[in-house]
Order: sequence, then C-alpha cells, then structure tokens
Amino acid sequence: MSDTTQAGRPMAVIPRHAWQALVVLLAGMFMALLDTTIVNVALPTIRTSLNASEATLSWIISGYALAFGLALIPSGRLGDRIGHKWVFFTGLALFTLASLACGLAQNDLQMIIARVVQGLAGGMFVPAVTAVIQLLFPPMARGKAFAIMGSVIGVSTALGPILGGLIIQAFGNENGWRLVFWVNLPIGVAALIAAALLLPSGSERASDEARSGIDWVGLLLISAGLVALLVPLIEGQDQGWPLWTYLTLAAGALLVVAFGAWEVMFTRWGKSPLVPPRLFRHPAFSGGIVLALVYFAAFTSIFFTISILWQAGLGHTALESGLVSIPFAFGTIIGASQSNRLAQRLGRTVLVIGVALVTVGLVWIWLDLLLIGPEITNWQLLPPLAIAGLGSGFFIAPNAQFIVATVDRTEAGAASGVVGVMQRVGSAIGIAVIGSVFFGTLVVAGPGPAALAAGFTTSATAAMGVSAAFSVLALLLVFVLPKRVDARY
Repeated sequence: MSDTTQAGRPMAVIPRHAWQALVVLLAGMFMALLDTTIVNVALPTIRTSLNASEATLSWIISGYALAFGLALIPSGRLGDRIGHKWVFFTGLALFTLASLACGLAQNDLQMIIARVVQGLAGGMFVPAVTAVIQLLFPPMARGKAFAIMGSVIGVSTALGPILGGLIIQAFGNENGWRLVFWVNLPIGVAALIAAALLLPSGSERASDEARSGIDWVGLLLISAGLVALLVPLIEGQDQGWPLWTYLTLAAGALLVVAFGAWEVMFTRWGKSPLVPPRLFRHPAFSGGIVLALVYFAAFTSIFFTISILWQAGLGHTALESGLVSIPFAFGTIIGASQSNRLAQRLGRTVLVIGVALVTVGLVWIWLDLLLIGPEITNWQLLPPLAIAGLGSGFFIAPNAQFIVATVDRTEAGAASGVVGVMQRVGSAIGIAVIGSVFFGTLVVAGPGPAALAAGFTTSATAAMGVSAAFSVLALLLVFVLPKRVDARY
C-alpha cells in the first residue's frame, strides 16, 4: 500500500485518537442542533401543560437562539486562551444540566430561564468543535472531517421534529414534552466522559487576539441592545403594546449604536474588539451579514408556524406535526450534499438558486394556506416544503464562505464569527416577529373545532406571508456577494 497520493505527495496519516475525538465533538454538536428543531413540535403541549403564554412560546425558541449567538465569539476567544477541551466540557456539562432543568420546569419563567441557559451553553461549546477539528486534522484530511460534520448537522436538524413527535406520541402530552429535553441527558453524560478521556488538552499557543482578552464591555452593550429589541417584539403583542415597549425598542437601538461607537474606540486603543469595525469597510460584507440575518429569520420561523397550526389549530398529534417536516428535511440533506460541488461550478449562482427555491416554497405554502384554508393536508404541503428544503440545503452550507470572501484574507476568522452570530440573531428576531404576527392576528370567532381551525389558519397565513417576505428580501440581498470564492477561503 503506497504512502503517497496519486500526485506524489505524502498521504496525511490521521491518528486513531483524532477520529475518536471527532465522534465526541460531533455528539455535542448533534445535541445542540437537535434542540433547535425538536422543541418546535413540543410547543403546543408545553403551552397546555404549563398554561404558558403565547410570548413564552416565542421565548423558548428566540431566547435559545439569541443566547447561543451571543456566546459564540467570547467562547471561541476563551478557548484560544485556556484550551478548547475544557471550554467544550464546561459548555456541554451546563447544556446537559439545563436540559434537565427544562424538563423539570413548572411555569413560564422557569422554562424561559432554563432555555436561555441552554442556549448560552450551546454557544459555549460549539465553537470548540471546529477549532479542535482544525488542530487535530491536517489540511489534506480536514475536508473529510468537515464533510462528516455537515452530515451530522443535516441529520440532527432533520431528525429533531420526527423524534420529538415520536416521544410525545409514546409518552403522552404531559410527560412527552419533558422527555423531549431529557433525551439529551444520556447523550450528554456519555459525551462528557468521552470528552474528558479523549479530547486533547490543547497546548497550542494563543493568538495575539486571544491573549489581548475579551471585549466584555462590547459584549454587555450588544447583549443589552439585542435583548432590549427582542423583549418588546415578543412581549408587545401579549401586553397590548404599552408605552414601555416603544421606549425599550428605542433604548435597544441606542445601545446598538453605543456598541458600534465603543468598538471603534476600543480598536483605537489597540485592543481586540468583539466585532472589528474594519470589517464594515467592505460594503459587500455589511450586505452579506444582513442577508444572513434576514435569511435565518425566514428559515427558522417556518416550523414554528406550522407546528402551532398543525397541533393547536387543526388538532393533529405531535407525531403528525413532526412528519410534516420530512420533505423539508430530506430536501435539505440532498441540497447540502451537493452544495459544495455546485458552488465550485456555479459560484454565487448556487446561492441565488437556493434562496429562489426557498422563496418559491414559502410563497407556495402561503398560497396553499390562503386558498385551501383549514382543510389543508400534509400532502399539499409536501411539494413546497421539499422545494424549500432543497433550496435551504443549497444555501446554508456555502453561505458563510461567500460572506467571509467579501473581506481580506487576514480578516476571515473575525468575519466568520460575526456571520455565525448574525445567523443566530436572525433566528431570534424571526421567531419574535413571526410569533407577534401569528398571535396578534389570532381571532377565534366562536366555539368548536371549526372556528378554532379557521382562526389559526388565518393567523398562520399572515405569519407565513411575513416569512415569505423575509425570503424575497434575502433573494435581493444575495447579489451583494462576490460571484466566486477564492480557494483559500
């Protein structure tokens, strides 16, 4: 057996412990991503079991996404300084405990707090996954490791709604939703033991940026600003839009502006800011991160709307709600598996095709809800969901690479971190806006299942229309990205 490739270069010898470590890392990533989709089908049962408010349902998804996003950059920097192994271990342990707390929640407040902590913990350990892969695998083999990671991402997000539906169907509404969170416990405990034994301790030297510390003031300002924007978007409809909601929105906007000013000042002092202002000298990068935010606002909100309509409005089971997502899941897996090859051949066109397919799918679903009404079936949603899933698969995998390519090569690491945060912030804002539209338009004109179905279908139609509008905006923004990506990115 030859030790060289066909091109005459030595083959990369990958030690066994690297593959073992990869399994541990991907077990953690599997849990974090499973929790972004498995909870959707549990929302209606959480609502009835805890007598939760409509705003709580939005917080369960938005709070997780926002906390996840805000933890990404400081956690990556912390891992560079003290070693990624123990940041991964600590985040995974906290995530497992927070999963237990979610399942034990007895009221709205307990659920929201546990879910936010779970999001923070996920944001702590997920950056360590890609960092440790970079350290363990030589460049020649790194592509294979990341391809495996991509498959895990596709499978975990696809499996979430189906697994959640099966659990609730098997154990009932009262206990099933709790087990949806507790499914993380055996995986988490096993992964923690394996992480302690198999992950490298990480003696790598910290970069200059990592040694310069974390921009805690910047993190506080942007966290406060985003929370101030999110709270009225989620609570405003439930509270009847009192004066404090408008004041809080204004305060949130001012805090975001103050964050920008602080980052500029922090950079002039020779420090390493949370978001380097130099990135925004590239107009295409600014447009690209807006694209990431808008696309994830559209994409994440689809199954929030469908799950609540399917169960609370049309009276289907959680399992039936989970099965509705199968066409989207399979479409995503197929699209993602081909996206890298198509991106190399077609360049930016693969992103245009991807967002166009998502837009067609969402507009089709909106028209189905508008024209068919409460009599809609999962078979009528199958074609548009499959199309939207295929488009999502084409877009999500190469999207970040094209946005990062808008900046200088030396800025790629910082740009990548900002893109990841904006994707999660987009998810949080999308759910907040869609939840506000859904429940703000919900009117049940009379008793009985027919009136209930009609009211929920009308609200779902309005919410899906907003998701489709987000997608149309994303389609227009795609054209700010470069036509091709340099192979070095």
